[in-house]
Amino acid sequence: MKNLVLCTILIFSLSTFAQEINGGPINSRTKTGVIDGVYLKSNIPTKRLIPYEHVREADVIWSKRVWRAIDLREKINRPLYYPLDEFTNPDPETGEVDWIRNDNRWSLWTIMRQHILSGDLTVYSDYNPVRNSVKDGDMFKYPIMPEPGKNYSTDSVYREDLLYYLAKLGPEPIDPLLNQYQEDSMDVNGNFVYPPRDTLWFTSKDIIQYRLKEDWFFDKQRSVLDVRILGIAPVRYDKDDNGTIQGTHTMFWLYFPTDCRYVFNNYFVYNESNGARWMSFDDYFMKRRFSSFIYKEENVYDRSVEKYRVGVDALMESQRITEEIRILEHDVWSY
Repeated sequence: MKNLVLCTILIFSLSTFAQEINGGPINSRTKTGVIDGVYLKSNIPTKRLIPYEHVREADVIWSKRVWRAIDLREKINRPLYYPLDEFTNPDPETGEVDWIRNDNRWSLWTIMRQHILSGDLTVYSDYNPVRNSVKDGDMFKYPIMPEPGKNYSTDSVYREDLLYYLAKLGPEPIDPLLNQYQEDSMDVNGNFVYPPRDTLWFTSKDIIQYRLKEDWFFDKQRSVLDVRILGIAPVRYDKDDNGTIQGTHTMFWLYFPTDCRYVFNNYFVYNESNGARWMSFDDYFMKRRFSSFIYKEENVYDRSVEKYRVGVDALMESQRITEEIRILEHDVWSY
């Protein structure tokens, strides 16, 4: 009897502790103590972050900075894309919507959005807010932050700024001359007042890529060729009012080492081969389980691959840069 009571208390405490860490999905129902499975999956939700190895500037004898893209249309990258989330229709009285998410695991976008709204992740604009033509947001120069002591709920200016990165406005209302409106659509002076435009929140299905900024370097102290992801950015299609795709749009950047890692460390990634060995998103990126291609390397012209290669040639150039890094590591160990 004592063992049963202790087991129940342990399950309840672990599930509560996991929810306090990230608020994400776990396979325990705190109200009833029911476990959806054979055992409580507490390893990932309560796992502590493994810190990076300390690297001194004097020990780095070679480095190269690259930017790569993770295409979510590839099957191997589906754990980043699924499961999808969605929003309900606005309430007619309050205008509020409900965010419907999976009960077992979340997509990478769902995790990002949840912790951006909660204040755990800082959004960095992809462009200079003063000069929109200057896109150097991957240098983390333009943070979108609330006033000290405020958050998304209490800072209206911050909420409006953040709305641009997480959502878009719906289509313009119909011209009043082409449609019949009620009298309450007029102000006191008899002028027509357009109804507010709907807010269309971006969901997981809108994300087509994730872009990474990373440094490859050789550490002579540990005698290893290592890589560190510095930033991650979701990418969506840029569409006009008719839904025609006009290109891609980098939504924002997140700082990976200190912000994203602490969040990603406590969320499950689906494992198609073994349901008992789900890793965390931090493990997923550390183990390089994704497929990607390099779209830019540091160079004297500061240009991306698409500036001088197109189509298949661009993919071949990406492969050439990758092989260049591999050959360097091979040559180090060749005597």
